[in-house]
Amino acid sequence: MENLAYDPDLENAPTPQDVAAMGALRPVPRISIQAFCETDGVAGPIERAGEDRRMAKVHLKVHMGGVPTAIEFYHSAPTPNLIILESRSEPKALLESLRELSEVCDPSTKVVIIGHYNDVGLYRELIRSGISEYVVAPISMVDVVSVISSIFVDPDAEPIGRSIAFIGAKGGVGSSTIAHNVAWSMSTLFSSEVMVADLDLAFGTANINFDQDPAQGIAEAVFSPERVDEVYLDRLLAQCAERLSLLAAPSTLDRVYDFDSEAFTQLIDTAQRSAPLLVLDVPHIWSGWSKNTLMKADEVVITATPELANLRNTKNLIDMLAKLRPNDAPPRLILNQVGVPKRPEISAADFAEPLGVTPMAVIPFEPQLFGNASNNGRMLGEMDAKNPIVQTINEISHVLTGRSELKSKKKAGFGSLLDRLKLKK
Repeated sequence: MENLAYDPDLENAPTPQDVAAMGALRPVPRISIQAFCETDGVAGPIERAGEDRRMAKVHLKVHMGGVPTAIEFYHSAPTPNLIILESRSEPKALLESLRELSEVCDPSTKVVIIGHYNDVGLYRELIRSGISEYVVAPISMVDVVSVISSIFVDPDAEPIGRSIAFIGAKGGVGSSTIAHNVAWSMSTLFSSEVMVADLDLAFGTANINFDQDPAQGIAEAVFSPERVDEVYLDRLLAQCAERLSLLAAPSTLDRVYDFDSEAFTQLIDTAQRSAPLLVLDVPHIWSGWSKNTLMKADEVVITATPELANLRNTKNLIDMLAKLRPNDAPPRLILNQVGVPKRPEISAADFAEPLGVTPMAVIPFEPQLFGNASNNGRMLGEMDAKNPIVQTINEISHVLTGRSELKSKKKAGFGSLLDRLKLKK
């Protein structure tokens, strides 16, 4: 029988178990790593690990050639924070070559060995001699990130908060309103500290929705990143509720807000050390910093209304995030403002089908509830706690904090929506 064509993307695609394992890992700090590999089967997973968002700060270089190549290389080059070495040598020869390597290695450099012998005695001898970890091939990309994380992420350090980025598929779909209400719901339901960061510096609405007018906010942090630490950040926060704080946007046009791709990195890193839950209200723009923010978030939530342009934009976002976050679960989808009178709409089933994502919530159009809440600077749960929409917001909060799982629904049949999208382009 003829073999099917080899598809490396299918082979490299993470399994659900991989995604779950990666979700538990925290970002690796800014370190340098050099790997010396003897086989493509080991070099490939290491290279893919370097592309994962948790390794975004890491400088990784992969060389072909094992321990002898490393010894020759470090005769004239400084050693990095971590060296990963693949060796197919038998245990005695491996130990001997590592003694030679130690003569050209900095004492502070950590070493991970990827071997081809499943030998407990060898493992113990390597650990005794100062090797950080011994892993038996074959390895996966998850194995690589896990080993590096176990060495450089301090298990005794303060836990890093979970970041949830909300973005609208179009302007005006209600992404900010949903983000603010979910944040309020999480802080109320779970008695957990929640921080909201309004990243729309020019037109942000968090200050209006929470009825706040702070003198300082997120602009001070972004324009002075060198000053940002937990103490400085605490001074910029506005307290919206007992356990809910806000980094408010200035919402003024006194200056332009052109940022580089890393502009919000220091702020977000510091905020994640300050609160267990960080809600990022990302404006509907596509720039270096918004792309970077979505790529690094622990969870991404896309809010859309049931119209064709929203479907096109949602698909573009999901496809791009799949490339940027190949080892993470797909974004969550919320369909909002469903059932506007006399407006032709795409059904929730037809909207979801070409995306391959089941909406986590379908929120009906109810202008009186949302309008009254907005005009009074109150959350939906404060206006009408028993409203079904408030119950939906609470369910979203449960899913995003891992307290419950989204129930899958039976898929509808394929429509011609993708063809319509192509015609519209």
